[in-house]
Amino acid sequence: MTAVDAPAGPGDSEDAPQRALRRRASLRTALVAVLLAALAAVLLIVAVTTHVSLRSQLDAQLDAELARTLARGPGPQPSGDLLAFLDAPGQGEYLLGAVLEDGTAVRGAWRDDDGDLEPLTAQDLARISAALEEEDGTRDVSLSIGRYRITEEDPVAGRGPGGGGAAELAVGIRTDSADLTIARLDLTLALVSLAALLVTGLAGSAIVRRTLRPLEQVASVAARVADMPLEQGSVALTERVDPELARAGTEVGEVGRALNALLENVDGALDARHRSEERMRRFIADASHELRTPLTAIRGYTELLRMTEPLGDRGAESLERMEAQSARMTALVEDLLLLARLDDGAPREQQRLDLAELLMEAAMDARVTAREHTWRLDLPDEPVEVLGDPRQLAQVLANLLSNARKHTPAGTTVQVRLRLHGREAVLEVADDGPGIDPSVQGDVFDRFTRADRARSGRDGTTGLGLPIVRAIVVSHGGDIALDSRPGSTVFTVRLPLAPPAV
Repeated sequence: MTAVDAPAGPGDSEDAPQRALRRRASLRTALVAVLLAALAAVLLIVAVTTHVSLRSQLDAQLDAELARTLARGPGPQPSGDLLAFLDAPGQGEYLLGAVLEDGTAVRGAWRDDDGDLEPLTAQDLARISAALEEEDGTRDVSLSIGRYRITEEDPVAGRGPGGGGAAELAVGIRTDSADLTIARLDLTLALVSLAALLVTGLAGSAIVRRTLRPLEQVASVAARVADMPLEQGSVALTERVDPELARAGTEVGEVGRALNALLENVDGALDARHRSEERMRRFIADASHELRTPLTAIRGYTELLRMTEPLGDRGAESLERMEAQSARMTALVEDLLLLARLDDGAPREQQRLDLAELLMEAAMDARVTAREHTWRLDLPDEPVEVLGDPRQLAQVLANLLSNARKHTPAGTTVQVRLRLHGREAVLEVADDGPGIDPSVQGDVFDRFTRADRARSGRDGTTGLGLPIVRAIVVSHGGDIALDSRPGSTVFTVRLPLAPPAV
């Protein structure tokens, strides 16, 4: 059966400030992300609007240039060749012309950068024909010689070969300059947008961090208070939000004022609880001290009565019951006195002792008193030395074994294991009994808690055995944990080992 680790308690929350920091970082990130997203949306709208506007303007300029080319160029040519206008004086380079018959480009030419006319390839003619069929007006076509904006002239009679028939003429100009302008614009807009986002991100992060700094200080106060052990003892709750931050009128100030008011209330409640605990401890200690004398007298008188007076059967039975109840009451008073001393932090004896030896003696006593149980002992070969009070640690072992005996039926197997884990001694007391009711497990270490309704107990109990065990273990710098389910109940005690002998 494996050991059970102690559950995390309030003192195990050392990473709470880191969790709070991650939450604050997430808030800053969210605010900066929202700011950057809004700016990115605005920049995108501006960029798209600028791109579309300039593209439309450049397309309009290209269309105007095409119109001027048609107006001054393609007229009746002396040679009868419709493409002769390409070689006319004043025509720009990269000008393109194509002759269409029945909507199909049959031939064409273009001016290269040297001003020479070059024929269009059949592939380029096919692309021009396809583009003219799909759209009306001007259209953009990607050719092997570059990207062109093309328009066509209406059919004119007498412009076919030899002056007869009808033919159409398509004229195009290269769009490289406009495309380059658009590309440069897009690149400029992208770089400016990235620079704006970067600067805004850095500046926004600094502004948000500065703005949230008061809130971080408030959260830091709350985190430090959350890490304080408030469950018992005297607690000085001195943490407060700086009055400069707890001024009314701002959201952070209202939070700071509310937190300070809450801390004042908690501080008062903790002080009242501590005073109440102190009064209860004094009452228990005083009452226990006062009860020891009459209980001792009762036991003495019952023994004297037994020795000096003749008793009948009923008288002897009544006397035995008085002796049993006085012994039980004496044990209860002694337990209460021990808890009161442990609560007060009374100094205890410090001795270097072998926990394995104490456990062996306790197990031998348990075998004698509970022969109907099966006892198994698993101890390491080497000594397990701890620093502590031998009487108190012996009581821890006796209480744990007595608890397993009292609350399990005959035939139950109780396994007692002791092992070393790092610089700790780990003691496990496990049984295969019916287990502890889950509704009781969280309270088994509280005083006067009884698990009799969940386990088949036969002996009277006071409900102080396990609280005493926990108080002694904690006073020795250790801890105790419980893991219970039907067929398996394990109490795990961890104690620090004694430092190596010099």
